[in-house]
Amino acid sequence: MKTLVCTTPKQFDYATGVKPDLEAGRAIIKIKRIGICGTDLHAYEGTQPYFEYPRILGHELAGELVEFDNAPGFEKGEAVTFIPYFNCGTCIACRMGKGNCCTHMKVCGVHVHGGMAEYLSVPSESLVHGEGLSFDELALVEPLAIGAHGVSRADVQPGEYVLVIGAGPIGLGIMEFARIAGAHVIAMDINESRLQFCKEKLKVEHVVNALSPDVMAQLQKITNGDMPTVVIDATGSLRAINNGFQYMAHGARYVLVGLQKGDISFSHPEFHKREATLMSSRNAHRSDFEHVIASMKKGLVDPTTYITHRVRFDQVKDEFESWLDPATGVIKAMVELE
Repeated sequence: MKTLVCTTPKQFDYATGVKPDLEAGRAIIKIKRIGICGTDLHAYEGTQPYFEYPRILGHELAGELVEFDNAPGFEKGEAVTFIPYFNCGTCIACRMGKGNCCTHMKVCGVHVHGGMAEYLSVPSESLVHGEGLSFDELALVEPLAIGAHGVSRADVQPGEYVLVIGAGPIGLGIMEFARIAGAHVIAMDINESRLQFCKEKLKVEHVVNALSPDVMAQLQKITNGDMPTVVIDATGSLRAINNGFQYMAHGARYVLVGLQKGDISFSHPEFHKREATLMSSRNAHRSDFEHVIASMKKGLVDPTTYITHRVRFDQVKDEFESWLDPATGVIKAMVELE
């Protein structure tokens, strides 16, 4: 079995691994698609928190179910994806129904080896039916579920102005599900081509370049002087996160979906007088995955719009570093096996 291992920052090596044997309570997936996400890029750069090397990356995955134990309702040969956040089931978070932030969380491709391999063993309870979706679509369910969960955390209501900072794949998913929730979406980024993508492909109502000298004035005009009642960061940039506090309306909620290693800072008086709410959003629930799949099937989301680059598995090592360069125009790179 061929695998691709991130041995150290900035270094990939192909290796020959052993095809996993079927174990109790687990399932084996023959990988067909691997979506490349920000976590993979950050791990390659050496900037991903909670990370150790060497590691097989990859958690945006779709494939064929070839073997399983204790997975009622599933059939051999069906197309599947899975929930790549492996929780303990017994800690305080799990007992509260928040397995997405389990105290002993093992995220596939981060804490344990992921799917840049021909076959992958996963807990049977993590399997998700393909529901007739393509492998491309199924590989993008997980990143969209991250966005859907962020919108759920914010409790977005119809008619609200929602500012999404960061127009990468996760930010795009947040925009999509904020729109589905009935919000007026504002996309913010420093990359003009990505903002144009938001307008042209996702039909986002408003876009703002964060480098503009009149950002505050633009936001006030868009929101009729109120400012956004929901701000969601999807950048993982310390500067962008800190700047986001000033964009909040009084009574607003600020949700941090992006992750970085530093300490955030903000003016306590400004935050306090708004009676603002600050929260994080980590991973996603099965209900978020179900919401994404249902939205895809209804035609409310077309995830294949995001795929700008395609490579074969044997090309990843040579192509990966180029995806760090904004000049390549990559939004979502998709790796194909077979």
